[in-house]
Amino acid sequence: MRIALLAHLRHPIAPPFAGGLEAYTWHLAEGLTARGHDVTLFASGDSDRRGRLDPVIPVHHEATFPGLEHRGDAGLKAHVDAGYAAACDRIAAGGFDVLHNNSLSRLPLERRRTALVPTVTSLHVPPYDALRWFVHESLTPGHRITATSQAHARGWWPDGVPPGVSVLPNGIDPATWPFQAQGDGSAVWCGRIARVKGPHHAIAAARRAGLPLTLFGPIEEPDYWGAEVAPHLGGPIRYGGHCDGAALSQEVGRASVFLFTPCWDEPFGLVAVEAMACGLPVAGFAMGAAAEVVGEAGRLVPVGDEAALASAIGAALAIPRAVPRARVLRLFTRERWLERCEELYAQARAGLSPMPAPNPPIVEKK
Repeated sequence: MRIALLAHLRHPIAPPFAGGLEAYTWHLAEGLTARGHDVTLFASGDSDRRGRLDPVIPVHHEATFPGLEHRGDAGLKAHVDAGYAAACDRIAAGGFDVLHNNSLSRLPLERRRTALVPTVTSLHVPPYDALRWFVHESLTPGHRITATSQAHARGWWPDGVPPGVSVLPNGIDPATWPFQAQGDGSAVWCGRIARVKGPHHAIAAARRAGLPLTLFGPIEEPDYWGAEVAPHLGGPIRYGGHCDGAALSQEVGRASVFLFTPCWDEPFGLVAVEAMACGLPVAGFAMGAAAEVVGEAGRLVPVGDEAALASAIGAALAIPRAVPRARVLRLFTRERWLERCEELYAQARAGLSPMPAPNPPIVEKK
């Protein structure tokens, strides 16, 4: 198939990834290409050019409109809308078999556009007012929508998930997150360093539990970093920087437990899956999709409870490292994810009704 992938524009679609959405889109392009599809990535012009790239805007917008993503800035909105409108026009005229929309923009959701190109839209964030109505009004026989977890889908449709919407869990290549049979007794945390990701809670819990902790990831909120993270670094608490995938997998794999501290309705939690693939059990907050992702591979506690999180670290350390690895191999592999994408593309192209069978649950009942 000729597939257009439309990306979010805040950061480049290139390693080292700013976050899970960038990793998702990059691996989707790479994986579909490896499966023989003709893929064009529509993203910022400073994204990875090893594949076919059609720039939506010249550079990612965090470089030209820093810190304005959630501020309702009129200049940023006009800049991004102009880029997406032109890109959607090129996609409509480009002879593509399907569009996989990962943009978080309302423009690809318009029915006049989905009537021209079969579309699969993957939602990557909790519902918010600027997008909610457009998502709800966009379902047509040639448009499929995915959420990353059952909790995520319920957040968008609390009164019942409609036909045409399905759960598409993220997937990883387990070979790039190799299993390590033994840890060194330390804890590790990864992600965007921002308040909603909760690294300050991880620091407090690690100190309570008496474990060394290393934080990895880009500093997204400098004020938050300066006030609530940096002052607590030193001794057993360190910042390891923003590493690429190969280096990060080695750093994560040598630890003994992964701290997962979402303070928002986390739609999925790709960082937890990556750590689990290395063999790390998880201690974290039961927020968003965490329970669906972690399952028997960790221990979860109420969000913000640092004392309970410290206790959960001890309980998680008792889980054999083979358990989290096996959960990833069973539920969250890249091949499983890509096969499901191809099924959705076929449904969108044919304008089929959704499959009658329910989505396979992520949380397995014993």
